[in-house]
Amino acid sequence: MDAGQQEKLYAGARLRRLRRELGLSQAEFAETLGISASYLTLLERNQRPVTARVLLALADSHDVDVRSFAAESDRQTLTDLTEALGDPVLKGVELDQRDIRDLADAHPRAAEAMARLFQAYREAQGSAAELASRLADGNIAASGSLLPLETVRDALDNAQNHFPQLEDAADALRETARLDELGRVQGMHDYLRRQHGAAVRVYDDDVMGGTLRRFDFHARKLLLSELLSPAGKDFQTALTMVLLDCADVLDSLVMRAALPDPVAARLLRANLAGYTAAALLMPYDGFYQAAEATGYDGDALSHRFGVSYEQAAHRLTTLNRPARRGVPFFLMRIDQAGNVTKRFGGGVIPFARSGGGCPRWPIHDAFRMPERTHTHAIELPGGSTYISMTRAVSRPLPGGGAALHTIVLGCEAKHAGRLARTPFPAEPVGIGLTCRLCERESCPQRAFPPLQRHLKIEPHTRPIAPFAFS
Repeated sequence: MDAGQQEKLYAGARLRRLRRELGLSQAEFAETLGISASYLTLLERNQRPVTARVLLALADSHDVDVRSFAAESDRQTLTDLTEALGDPVLKGVELDQRDIRDLADAHPRAAEAMARLFQAYREAQGSAAELASRLADGNIAASGSLLPLETVRDALDNAQNHFPQLEDAADALRETARLDELGRVQGMHDYLRRQHGAAVRVYDDDVMGGTLRRFDFHARKLLLSELLSPAGKDFQTALTMVLLDCADVLDSLVMRAALPDPVAARLLRANLAGYTAAALLMPYDGFYQAAEATGYDGDALSHRFGVSYEQAAHRLTTLNRPARRGVPFFLMRIDQAGNVTKRFGGGVIPFARSGGGCPRWPIHDAFRMPERTHTHAIELPGGSTYISMTRAVSRPLPGGGAALHTIVLGCEAKHAGRLARTPFPAEPVGIGLTCRLCERESCPQRAFPPLQRHLKIEPHTRPIAPFAFS
């Protein structure tokens, strides 16, 4: 293949994803780009490369950052394929990273289908093992599935965690409730009383029975737990308003997502409702301006908007309005056992679908010093560099005590100039997504060998890393 052929850009999957996010048909999207619908079909099928003229039309008509189309492949798809093709069931196939990249570039839909199939295969394996264990213990109660969680996470990432319809719905609800005029708390309470005849009441945990929020339709009361912080009470009140008055737009977006699993559809709806509640408390334009002014400082934003650090960090991942786009962030929430309980990638960084995290990424340092932000520079094996900000936050538990979670907020290092907190000039720490997908050869903290490499056993040699591989 000559140099001219290598420079051609095939971005069918990304074009198709953008068109679906905009809610346009092929004919409508083609018209905005000044091309024919048949030519757009060829572009989306990767039968024609994307030309400079099409890229300029994307930037002009839809305010798209064309640099996002310059990447050869979707990073998350590459990560998923690497994990799938490294499974022992495919031993002997011997596909390297070049083969995987070629597959993702030339046949993105087939690559995505293969990655999904592998996720389903892993899920089925886990379910079968759990069922066998339950049968052996005499307990055959059905258990939940992890696959809906991944399906919803992918749906949010495909939309870059930004939903203009929900932003508009939140703005309209904010205006109707007169929150700017009356103040947030009084405005929300007055609105619920005026529109739904409902009062807001706070009860102790004994009355709530471990529930943080419950809307009693019979008594017309919103019951909130005393365990909630003031920011938590406001969020749950806003969420109740959204559930009562924004059902149509929530249902429309869930229907458009066309998720095959009804459990995943309900989970997506719950996530979209939470998104709308956050937009009600932190309206887009005001939050974007404050983020730019404070250098995307989560502490400053949480104080300014009267929200928790986690709520402010979560809102930062949604600033993807074309005309006023914020820094693209990824977010993870991790518990003390290392479980990822929340994740938004937004196409910023790939995630491993299984396996533990990288011990070289100093995420867990935050647990030693809660309520303090720690900033790090990290580098993946491919050379891409990121800035991550980690902060451990606590929430009270029923019966006393508190649970700690670390919030990880990060972005590509090229955005460092827009951030108030940066770790530079420190050298970035080399990390991997997870040991089984990392090929760093001399890592003394490695827990497992990489999936696509063969172990090399030398009886009379002990390298610094616990595994040597060819």
